[in-house]
Amino acid sequence: MSSRTSRAAAAGAGRVTVITGMGVVAPSGVGTDAFWKATREGVSFLDAITREGCEGLPLRVAGQVRGFDAATLVEDRYLVQTDRFSHFAMAAAEMALADAGLSAADARSPYAVGVVTAAGSGGGEFGQRELQQLWGRGPRFVGPYQSIAWFYAASTGQISIRGGFKGPSGVVAGDEAGGLDAMAHAARSVRGGTDAVVVGAAEAPLAPYSIVCQLGYPELSRAAEPDRAYLPFTDRARGFVPAEGGAMFVVEEARAARRRGAPARAVVAGHCSTFTGSGNWAGSREGLARAITGALAEAGCAPQEVDAVFADALAVPAADHAEALAISDALGPHAARVPVTAPKTGIGRAYCAASTLDTACAVLAMEHQAVPPTPHVTGADHGLDLVTGHARPAELRTVLVLSRGLLGSNSALVLRHCEPGRR
Repeated sequence: MSSRTSRAAAAGAGRVTVITGMGVVAPSGVGTDAFWKATREGVSFLDAITREGCEGLPLRVAGQVRGFDAATLVEDRYLVQTDRFSHFAMAAAEMALADAGLSAADARSPYAVGVVTAAGSGGGEFGQRELQQLWGRGPRFVGPYQSIAWFYAASTGQISIRGGFKGPSGVVAGDEAGGLDAMAHAARSVRGGTDAVVVGAAEAPLAPYSIVCQLGYPELSRAAEPDRAYLPFTDRARGFVPAEGGAMFVVEEARAARRRGAPARAVVAGHCSTFTGSGNWAGSREGLARAITGALAEAGCAPQEVDAVFADALAVPAADHAEALAISDALGPHAARVPVTAPKTGIGRAYCAASTLDTACAVLAMEHQAVPPTPHVTGADHGLDLVTGHARPAELRTVLVLSRGLLGSNSALVLRHCEPGRR
C-alpha cells in the first residue's frame, strides 16, 4: 500500500456515511409519502404509453410519471435549458435537501457539499425537439442549450449550480447498476473528507426518439396488457417494462449530520460492483454473487444478518434464474428464508433510476418495518421467498439492494437501519 493510499485510508477511518434526506419522483407519486403508500399497498401504475408521438411504436406499456408539473418545482431559467430527466432530478434533489434541512448556507462551506448523479439515457426529449428543428427549419432554429440539456452530466451540473454546491461532484454514465454505483461514489467522497453529497439518478426515456433507441434490447417487454407485461421470477416472464422518474438523497458524514442536528434515516454500509459482459445472463450469477459478498464484507455483515433483498428482477428467464442462484450462492442456507421483493413491477424499471428508487423503498421499508409486495406476480418460482400480494411485517435491520445492467454491470448495496430513536 502506498503512503498516499495509507493516508487516505487513515483519513476515512471512522467516517460513517448516513442518509439524511430523500426525494422521489415516480409513476406512483411525487414525494416519499405518496411513493411509500402506493408501494406498500402494492398498487400498480403500469399503463399504456400516452406520450405524444409514441402511438404505433412496438413498446406499448410503461411506467409514466403523471401529474408532475415541472414549472411549479423548477425555476423558469432552469426549465428552458434542461430536459425532463433533469427536471425530475432537480425536483427530487430539492425534496431531499428539504428533508435533510441542508443548504449551502447551512453547510460548513459550499466546498464541503458535492453532487453525484447517474444517467443512462440522457436528455432524449430535449434532443429530439432540437433535431426536429434542425431538419425541419434549419440550424438557425436550434437553441444553444442543446449542447448541454442532453448531456449525461446535466443533472449534476444544474443541481450544483442551483444549490450553490462546489464540493467534489461527478456523474456515473452507465446502465442500470449506475444508480447504486453513484451512491458508492458519494460514500467514498464522504469517507475522503466531504461533509455531504447530493446523490441519485433520474431518467426520462419515454420520448419517441428514446423509445426507438431502446427497441434493440431483446429484454424489453412488448406486451400490451399492463398486468402481464412485467412478471419476473415466473414462467410467464417476457421482459421488463421501462419507466421514468427517479430518487435523490442527501448522504452525510454521521458526525457532521449530528452537529447539524439532522437525524439519520439509514447507514450506507457496503457496496461492491462487478462486470460480466453484455447479454451474459448465465455469467451474471457469479458476478452478482461476488458483488453481494463484497458488499457484505465492506459492511462487516454476515449473510444471515440480511433481513430482506430488493431484487434486480429483469423478467428474463435466464437472468431471473441467475439472480436467484447468485442470492443463494452469496447468502447460503439463509437465502431460502430471507424475504425477496421487486416493487418495481408496479412502476417499471427506470434504468439507472430503478436502483435508486429501490434504495428509497428499502430505507422506507426499514423505517416502517415492512417488506412491500411485488405487484402482478403470482406463482413465483426459482426457490425465492418472494413477497407478493400484501406487504409483510418484518424486523428489518439490514437490507440488500441488487442491480444489474443490460450491458453487464452487477452491483449490490447494503443499507443498515439506524439505532432506535434516531428518527
